[in-house]
Amino acid sequence: MKRFWERNPWLTAVVMALVVTAGTGVALRLAKTPAIEIVKTAGVAGGAIVALYALWLNDRRRRVEEARHSLESEKVADERFARSVELLGNDADQVRVGAMHALAWLARSTPRYRQTVLDVLCAYLRRPFHHPSWDANEADPDTVFLEEAPSTEVQQEQQVRRTAQRLIKDTLSWGDKDDHDHLDLDLTGASLEYFSLDGRHVNRFVARRAQFYGITNLRNMHVQSVTLFSGGAFHGRLQLSNSKFDRGVSFQEVTFGGEVELSAPKLGTAELGVFFHPSNQPPAHQTGELKIRPKTEFRLPATGWQLTGSTEAAGLGLRDHVEQDARGGADGVAGDDHGLGNGRVPAKADEVRTGGLDGEGLRD
Repeated sequence: MKRFWERNPWLTAVVMALVVTAGTGVALRLAKTPAIEIVKTAGVAGGAIVALYALWLNDRRRRVEEARHSLESEKVADERFARSVELLGNDADQVRVGAMHALAWLARSTPRYRQTVLDVLCAYLRRPFHHPSWDANEADPDTVFLEEAPSTEVQQEQQVRRTAQRLIKDTLSWGDKDDHDHLDLDLTGASLEYFSLDGRHVNRFVARRAQFYGITNLRNMHVQSVTLFSGGAFHGRLQLSNSKFDRGVSFQEVTFGGEVELSAPKLGTAELGVFFHPSNQPPAHQTGELKIRPKTEFRLPATGWQLTGSTEAAGLGLRDHVEQDARGGADGVAGDDHGLGNGRVPAKADEVRTGGLDGEGLRD
């Protein structure tokens, strides 16, 4: 129930003005002030009280209207989100594309929806899908001209999925600003083609058992938490130059069908810390080197990987060193006593010590 002054604001203002005016008049009368001065001063005081009360009342009404507008905006955003998600199940491809753009707009205009929109787009890409061109040329499917064209539904779905990939990239934070909004990506089991997150900032990047077709561009990325590709496959070229994986990377049981770019002269070197779980079979073709930060633990020996880093970065302690012969390393490779072979591939006798990490090396 509203108080009296809330139900009758202007009557309250008049009463307050009369009280202040009377009080001012009495005070001036006791001070033996001339009558004309008493009237003038008391009137000014009463008017000031009314003006101040009016300003306060207007400000209060403004705040109430702003709160009401905010609630209405949230309601509209919730309704738009629910409607867009519903339209993702529409049979028409143009409707699904429109729904994705509506979600992307919502993510830009309503920050609290950014992670949710990314989760929805990732969930769409996790749906089963296979394009016939992938069977003909996994490394570059767009160069394939099939004798029998895929069905209209398959071609339309391919375009919808590429739209989802592009909108994920557009929604993530990027650029040279200092304060980035790091969000999570979960693409477990997704089938992706020509996937690009160039220059994007991510918190946790999970793509277990994901299939990457065509060129996968992960250059200039910054991943704050773990990056997991366990059980996945890169069927084409993988570009990692100048990316930073702060909490480590798992390539456990990952297969590489094309070249892996670890660094490039004009871009920089990919680097990681905390843990590294290399694949059982290293990439057959590697360009550049992967930088290992100090105190990084290895889940498996990184034999065959082109690495750069210190003995400490490889997880070696003094008790792990072996006696060197006159030619340099224990295996006869000159200068490989730092535990990373020639600075690129760990030598067998100086193999890195596996870290005591469970599963995929997760410690977070």
